[in-house]
Amino acid sequence: MSENTTRLREQQPEGHLGRILFYEAFRRTLRAILWLLFGLRAIGAERVPAKGPLLIAANHQSYLDPPSIGCPITQRHLSFIARAGLFSFGPFGWVIGMLNSVPLAEDKGDAAAIRETIRRLEAGHAVLIFPEGSRTENGEIDEFKRGVALLLKKAKCPVLPVAIRGAYEAWPRRRKLPVPWRAKVRVAYGEPISYEELMKDGAEGALARIRAEVVRLYETLK
Repeated sequence: MSENTTRLREQQPEGHLGRILFYEAFRRTLRAILWLLFGLRAIGAERVPAKGPLLIAANHQSYLDPPSIGCPITQRHLSFIARAGLFSFGPFGWVIGMLNSVPLAEDKGDAAAIRETIRRLEAGHAVLIFPEGSRTENGEIDEFKRGVALLLKKAKCPVLPVAIRGAYEAWPRRRKLPVPWRAKVRVAYGEPISYEELMKDGAEGALARIRAEVVRLYETLK
């Protein structure tokens, strides 16, 4: 096995080589597109640990968020939580499946998706979540869902806060398609917070701290 192949396999636990190569090619292509159409810039992507279980918690502005947050991370591949309905769109469902997406039935409090998220974390994956639960209506950061506190408690892994800005202006919730060159998308990655540090004030305190960190990072992107 070549050194490059070994490095790629380390980026995605459990992934077969075809899936890993697909993700990497998609990531590089999409990053170039996001830079060209939305001026994507990222601050602190090197802070994402290269190995080990990790929850990445970010605010949710638009459909641009997952690729805008995932593409600048070169040291590992992410797993994503996606609405189950997105998997029903034929080729698109296949693509997001190849990009390590976990289907979540939002209206049912999908316990199966939570179990799969925990399983992936235990296997060493990095999983991106949006604690607001849905895209913002007005560009502001909404309250985080209390159910996320349970996930934080069960995950028993570090959490890395992330903020994204500009994606709401580029693709507001009520528009069917994004508007290229309308706004510059910026992403800021914080420092990983250990499970022990995060849980010292309980699960609710952990949720409040993560939101405060996301808001702080969001303000730095003005």
